[in-house]
Parts: sequence; structure tokens; C-alpha cells
Amino acid sequence: MATSFQAIAPARCPAARATVHGDEMVVASQPLAAQAGLEMLVLGGNAADAAIAAAAAIAVVEPTNNSLGGDAFAQVCHGGRLHGLNASGRAPLALDTARLAGLAAMPQRGWDSVTVPGAVSAWSALARRFGRLPLSTVLLPAIRYARDGFPVSPGVAQKWREQVAKLQDQPGFAACYLPGGRAPVAGERFALPALAATLERIGRSGGEDFYRGETASLLDAHARATGGSLRLADLHAHQAEWVEPLQARYRALSLAELPPNGQGAVALFALGVLAHHDLARHGPDSVASLHLQIEAIKLAFAEIGPLIGDGPAALAAVQAGLAPARLAAAAARLRSDAAADTGHRFGPLAGTVYLAAGDRDGMMVSLIQSNYMGFGSGVAVPAAGVSLQNRGACFSTDPASPAFIRAGARPFHTILPGFAFDADGQPMAFGATGGTFQPQGHVQMMVRLQDHGQDLQAIVDAPRFKVGAGRAVHLEPGFPPGVAQGLAALGHDVVEMDRSTWDFGGMQMLRRAGNAYAGACDARRDSHAAVR
Repeated sequence: MATSFQAIAPARCPAARATVHGDEMVVASQPLAAQAGLEMLVLGGNAADAAIAAAAAIAVVEPTNNSLGGDAFAQVCHGGRLHGLNASGRAPLALDTARLAGLAAMPQRGWDSVTVPGAVSAWSALARRFGRLPLSTVLLPAIRYARDGFPVSPGVAQKWREQVAKLQDQPGFAACYLPGGRAPVAGERFALPALAATLERIGRSGGEDFYRGETASLLDAHARATGGSLRLADLHAHQAEWVEPLQARYRALSLAELPPNGQGAVALFALGVLAHHDLARHGPDSVASLHLQIEAIKLAFAEIGPLIGDGPAALAAVQAGLAPARLAAAAARLRSDAAADTGHRFGPLAGTVYLAAGDRDGMMVSLIQSNYMGFGSGVAVPAAGVSLQNRGACFSTDPASPAFIRAGARPFHTILPGFAFDADGQPMAFGATGGTFQPQGHVQMMVRLQDHGQDLQAIVDAPRFKVGAGRAVHLEPGFPPGVAQGLAALGHDVVEMDRSTWDFGGMQMLRRAGNAYAGACDARRDSHAAVR
């Protein structure tokens, strides 16, 4: 069993790439974003500056999965201490919640799904508390890509094309994202000058313009003109919130996830259950190891998922759900010889980006941002070049749910930036995209790291499973022969995929190793590790 990041056994599965090493590093799901972060490190900035630059750039060059109109969460390791940041937005105060509560489910697209965008507030909060460079400097790469254009990467081009039929009639979408009436193809240059101007205003104002300046007025005017509920008052009231991460042990690891309204506690619960079982005696891709992980994840979604909402009551409920006695009781119910239907439920999958940055002084940032489903609500503001998230789709219309739709409340959130410390206190930032796959990805990463002693890049390259409803489990290609049959014999409803998709997430990992870094990024996405 591996107990230290610095003493990890050789990879037991072939890696499509090698783990990258360097004194400073940015890993992201898009090469231009990773390089934007590295540019700040070269200019003398720190990990916070690099993370903001990468986040802003990726909001331009990967608009299918995130935007200035989305939300963000982060964890920052500085001076040996973790700082959590929740920059998720709230439902507009003018939203007709009575009408929406009468629906069977929340609308997934259009103005009814829009919540206040929080990503820009995350950038400005990080810059104020930890940044070294002016925000106007940090945003320069993103401004350049928006103004001068960028070659669209293959994965982004595919996702862009897939969204056209669903979103082309949403207010402002075609004007912003369908130049010439179509989605750009891979390698084609795409520019959005209005977005460049918005980023310039944000930089000059330290982020204030988006919530209290010209950009805020543009968002308000577009909502009023096209039937939306978002108003200046909602933008004025928004604030990113510094929070205390939830921390738990998994064998020799100390893990940290952000508290509700996010689903990080689902990963902590599943790993807390698995801590009662000896996975190390099984192979990393064995039926026994996979079965235990699948069952623990289902239990976690069943036990913790329904508790996640906004506010102190939801936090207290989740903390009680993570109590050692609750974890031990759940572990005792987990059967090693049969699959169970725990009654767990999932929301739709969604588009997200994850990135991490580390500087030579040891500061590390784990950051995730998203507009939820591809291009979010589909609503875009042409005068600002901003598309708006559909995070409101994650509210519940069930009055008994902690995530029940309420004006001014934050919805259930799928995105979670992970952090871990090994037995020697060495930190690691990690994340996995893909909606409700994200805590599942966190579990798989930590099990492969801690129980099966795999190298970072081998962990990211390894085949993945994705739990579905009931006893369903989807397997990526690449598992050893006999795994699907073995899981089926235990009662799992196995779906073997003939190819990998973004539904299985995009993983990035960044580990501090002595005075340097090791990083891994995902060939399933257009990912890149930029290093110096």
C-alpha cells in the first residue's frame, strides 16, 4: 500500500503520457488556458495569478463547458493551510418560484434556469486575497484570445456542434456563438470582441464591473428585453464566500472537499465507507475492488445526496452524515458478494473544466468552474459576449428537498475541487469533470493512489466506471477481460462502452513533491500540463 506521494509504486497500467515534473506548473483541460497560467508565473506572479489567468482563458477558449456567466469553486493551499472558496450564485429575486415549484422538474434551458454568475467573483476574490499581479495583467491572455481569436480545439468543436440544434433559438446564442450561422470546426479561428471588452472592464475594475458596472447593466437590459428575471439587484448582492473545507481521513491521506451546496461530501462518505474494507489486497482493476467502490458510491449518493442544499441546516445534516458511526454502519451494510439498489438518484450530466496551479513557493490552487450543461442555459448577452449558466436546473421542485427552488437561494452544485495531503504533509490538488461523475472520479483517483499505489498519470489514464441508477454501471474500454462478466455475476447491470466519452470526466492531478511538482492531465480532453 502506498502511504506517501513521494514513494508511489510504478504504474501498473500503461500511460498514454508520462507524468510531468517541474518547479512550477499549471494543468488544465485546454492547452491555451494552461499556457495562460504559465505566462503569469513567468511574469513573476504566483499560483493564484496563474489559476485566475487559466480560468479566464478557458472561459474564452472552451465556451462549451464554462464561461464568465458560470460558477466557480476553489481550494487554496497557502502556508500549510487550506482556504475554501464558494463562488456559486443564487436564484434571481424576481424569479417566479411559485410557477416553477408547480412543475415536475426545473427547466434545463432558457431564462428560468439562469442563476447569478459567480465565476468572476471567484477570480476577484482570489486576486484580492492571494494574487501578486494586477487583475488587468492577469486577464491579458484571455483578452487576447477573445479579441484576436483562437483556433478551436477538436474536443470543443465537437461539443459546440452538438449543442447547435438545442440552443440556436435561445436569446443571443446565435449572435454570439454561430458565426455564419454554424458552429466553428476544429482549427477554425473564433473571436468574440465584445467579450474582450468585457474582460478589459473587469480587469480595470478588479472584477467590480461585472456586478456593479457596465457589464451588469448589459446583463440586466438583456434580461428585461428577452423575458429573464436577472436584475441589477441580484448582481449587486452577489459575493463569493470563503468557507472552511470539510476534511476527513482515508487511510494515510487527509482529504478536503468543499461543504454544501456542493457534493464533495459524497466523495468523503464513499471513501469513509471504503476505509472499512481492505482494497489493497485486490488488484486495481479487479472485480472485487471495483465492486466495493461501486457499492460505496451508490451508498454515498443515497445517504448524503438528499441532504445537500443551501444554508446552515444542510451543512449540519451533511456533517452528521459523515460521522464515524454513520460511516461504519453503512460499511457494514455493504455486501462484497452482491450488488444492491440503494435508491440513489442522479441529475443530468454536465460540462465543466478543472485546473490546478502550483508555484515555486508552494502555493497551490485547485479550481473548477462551469456553466453546467453545454453552453449553460443557452442564453447569451451579445453586447457583453457572455453566455449564462443553467445552474438553476439543479434546484428541486419537491418542497421537502433541501434544494427546493427559492428566490435568493443557491442550487445544488455538482462541481468540486479536491485537495489531499499525504502522510508527510505533501499536498495534492485534483479534480474530475462530468456532473455527478465528479465524486465518483474523486473516489477512483484516491483508491488508485492510496490502495493500489499507482503513478499520477497512470491513475488519469486508467479505465473508469460510472455508476448509474439502480444496479447500472457503465465501463469504459480498457478493463481486463472478464471484469464485465464478473461484475454481472454479482448482480450489476453492466454496460460496456465501445469508446470513452466526456461523460467519464476529465481528470487533472497536481502534486507537490519536495520542492517541485508532478502533474498529470487527461487524454480524454484537450488537456495540457504547462511547466517551467
